[in-house]
Amino acid sequence: MPRAILIVLDSFGIGGAPDAAAYGDAGADTFGHIREAASNGKADRAGLRQGPLRLPFLERLGLLAAAGLDGGPAPQGLFGVAEETSRGKDTPSGHWEIAGVPVPFDWGYFPRTEPCFPPPLVAAIVEEAGLPGILGDRHASGTEIIEAEGEASIRTGKPIFYTSADSVLQIAAHEEAFGLDRLYALCEIARRHVDALTIGRVIARPFVGRDASSFRRTANRRDYAVPPPEPTVLDRAIAAGGRVIAIGKIGDIFAHRGISEVRKGDGNMALFDRLLGAVDDAGDGDLVFANFVDFDTLHGHRRDVAGYAAELEAFDARLPELDARLKPGDLVILTADHGCDPTFPGTDHTRERVPVLGFGPGIAPSAIGLRPTFADIGESVAAHLGLAPGPHGTSFL
Repeated sequence: MPRAILIVLDSFGIGGAPDAAAYGDAGADTFGHIREAASNGKADRAGLRQGPLRLPFLERLGLLAAAGLDGGPAPQGLFGVAEETSRGKDTPSGHWEIAGVPVPFDWGYFPRTEPCFPPPLVAAIVEEAGLPGILGDRHASGTEIIEAEGEASIRTGKPIFYTSADSVLQIAAHEEAFGLDRLYALCEIARRHVDALTIGRVIARPFVGRDASSFRRTANRRDYAVPPPEPTVLDRAIAAGGRVIAIGKIGDIFAHRGISEVRKGDGNMALFDRLLGAVDDAGDGDLVFANFVDFDTLHGHRRDVAGYAAELEAFDARLPELDARLKPGDLVILTADHGCDPTFPGTDHTRERVPVLGFGPGIAPSAIGLRPTFADIGESVAAHLGLAPGPHGTSFL
């Protein structure tokens, strides 16, 4: 039986979303603008990278053609582009739709006020968790708010609450001073209290370090998400007797539904190691589903063009290792869940189309065109694994 490997380059949009203006994102193009900046010397950084963006493996698959850009070799894989039908531009919406289940409702969001969280919500969480109070209570970048409030959090015992343009409540606390298990328990309490507000995720954001100059977030992040409203291709694969090996934050995004095993790593390169190990271990009919989060969290949200470019080049350089491990019948699909254009104003996700690139032994080059929903990706995985069609999307195989 065949195997499927589904890889999400978190936030690697390619612009062109027809509804981008409705989200304030007209003109956003994560890949295009990074490539342009690199060509103009604006993605150079001493000791990191310099010159034009070099993505030979992705370009051979058809990345440039998918993005509507000239140049590059003749595509040697499946290549196309997909549009999101879910109304958010957030992580759960993108991933659920990729897995065959578009989000049919509107998420709840917290306003751009300070404080941003409803006082009754904060009071209820503080009381149940026995906290002395909270810090933050505003929209913020995670690294910036930890730098600003981390020392006070250690001193007072108050965790840091913050949000973004996503449907999310993020809680940061020091792993040792506050306690990692205590942070997880706090997030479980918060998860129950935000359910009535249709908030997609509560995220535990542990950090370590002695002071503002040395604080850093750790790999012990944990997302507490609501489950998808319908069975995804993950559920369907397991029901058919296969396994789903989740790499990175995939398990959290799907509320650990339709997941057989979770493998995590600290950083994209560690996650790539976990991906290769999962491919080695996967059996007939199994699905390996990976998310590479650093593109988004370390570079997109921080508007770090050079860092994003370097991360893409490092990822591309490792794809031949994956290619060498594939068996006859395997299919790899690379895509993204949204954009996060590092050249765009603000620090939030951007509404964009995403690339859809596929390869594997015996996979013939083919243009799959513009897919009207991310769900076509999930349905293609289902078709490849021999699963019955689902209610959303159409296979491009």
